[in-house]
Amino acid sequence: MTGPVPVVGSAESERDQRRAAAALASAGVRRGDRVLVSAAASPALLAVVLGALRTGVVPVVLDPGLPVAERAALAEDADPALDVADDPARLLSGTEEAELADVPLARPMHYTSGTTGRRKGVWSGVLADEDARALAAEEIDLWGFDRDDRHLVLSPLHHSAPLRFAIHTLLAGGEVVLPGPFDVTRAVGAITELRPTTTFCVPTHLQRLLAHGDVDWSSFRRLVHAGAPCPESLKRAVLAALPEGTVWEFYGSTEAQFTVCSPEDWLAHPGSVGRARPGRRLETDERGQLWCEVPRWARFEYWRAPEKTVAAWRGDRVTVGDLGRVDDDGVVWLDGRREDLVISGGVNVYPAEVEAVLDAHPGVVESAVFGVPDAEWGQRVVAAYVGGVDAGELATWARERLAAAKRPKALHPLTELPRTSTGKVRRLDLPGVLGLDGA
Repeated sequence: MTGPVPVVGSAESERDQRRAAAALASAGVRRGDRVLVSAAASPALLAVVLGALRTGVVPVVLDPGLPVAERAALAEDADPALDVADDPARLLSGTEEAELADVPLARPMHYTSGTTGRRKGVWSGVLADEDARALAAEEIDLWGFDRDDRHLVLSPLHHSAPLRFAIHTLLAGGEVVLPGPFDVTRAVGAITELRPTTTFCVPTHLQRLLAHGDVDWSSFRRLVHAGAPCPESLKRAVLAALPEGTVWEFYGSTEAQFTVCSPEDWLAHPGSVGRARPGRRLETDERGQLWCEVPRWARFEYWRAPEKTVAAWRGDRVTVGDLGRVDDDGVVWLDGRREDLVISGGVNVYPAEVEAVLDAHPGVVESAVFGVPDAEWGQRVVAAYVGGVDAGELATWARERLAAAKRPKALHPLTELPRTSTGKVRRLDLPGVLGLDGA
C-alpha cells in the first residue's frame, strides 16, 4: 500500500458525530431539514452523516465527481438548509458536542443512479422512534455486525449500500476501513495488512480481486455483493476462494431492500437472488413485474415527484420496475428491468436470460444484451461482451442454446462495458459506444 489507510473506530466516530450534530444545530439546521454533502469517503463524512441522522437531520449524499451543472440541479432540487459541499471536516472543528439518539432517526436521502432517465430523490423523512429502532436492528441483525467487526469499504459512500454497511458497523461498535477509490493493489494491501472481517462490493470488484490472485481472504466472515448481476462462473470462483459460508448476496435498490441470498441458497438455486428479507414478501404482477410488501419503516417516496411515488406503490407493496419470478419455494429470480426488455417480432426477450447463456461460455468474462430498432422486427437483439472468444464462435454457442428470437443478431467484443459507479452496466450507452444509435 502507498500511505496509511484510514481506520475509524466507533468511539472516535461517536465524538465527531456529537461535534457534527452541535455544529449543525448552531448553523440553524433542525430536525427534518436536509444537509447536503458531496465528499470523498472519509471518517469526517461518516461522522457528519451519522451526526445528522441521530438528531433527525437528513443528509443528502451526492457523488463528489458530479459535473458542476448536474450538482447544482440536484442541490436546487434537494433544497438543503446547509450545503457543506466537499468539506464535512469543517463541522468537526469545534469543541461543542450535542446529544445523539441511540439509532439514526432517518434514512439518508440518495438520488437514484440515473441509468434510465432523470435521477429521483428517495425520501423517507424522519421516522417514529419505534420505526427507527426497527430499521437499525434489521440491518445489524441481518448481517450480524458487532464490536469485533472491521468493515472494508470498497464502493463509494455516496451510494446507499456501502454507506449503510459502514454506518451500521459503527453503530454496532465496530471499525471501518477506508482505502479510498477502488484500486486493486491498494485493496489487496488493506485486506492483507488490516484483516477486515466484512465488506460490501460489486461483481466488478470481485473480478479484479480474483484476477490479482494474491489475496488472503481468511479474515472474512461475511462478504456481501449486489448492485449488478454476478456471472455464475465468477460466483463459483468467489465461493471457492473465500471461507465456507462467507459469500452472501442481496437484491435491492436505492429505494428498498428485497432479498437476501445465503451461500447455501445460491448453491441450491444457482443464478437466483435468494429469498425475501425478514418482514417482506415478494410476488409478481400480470406483466412479470416484481412487487415487494415491506414493513412500515421501509416506506419511502420520491422527493417532489408524487406521480412517480403513486406509480411505485400499491398499498404496502412497492416496485422499482424489475422483472422476475418467485418460484414455489419462495426463491426469487431476476429477468431484468422493464425498460431493458427487448420485444422482437412480438416475442419478449429478457436480456438477463440471454446474458446467462453468453456468460456461460468459457471465453466470456461478461456480456450485456440490448435492443436496437429494426424495421422488420421492431427491435433486434444485440450483445456486447468482454472476453477472448471470437464473435463467430460465440454466435454458434448462442445458436445451439437459444431460441431464434432470443439469439443476438450481432455480437460486439469490447475491452470493458460502460458502467455507473455502482457497477451497473449503462445499457443505454451501448448503442452509442458501438455506433448503433442510428440503427
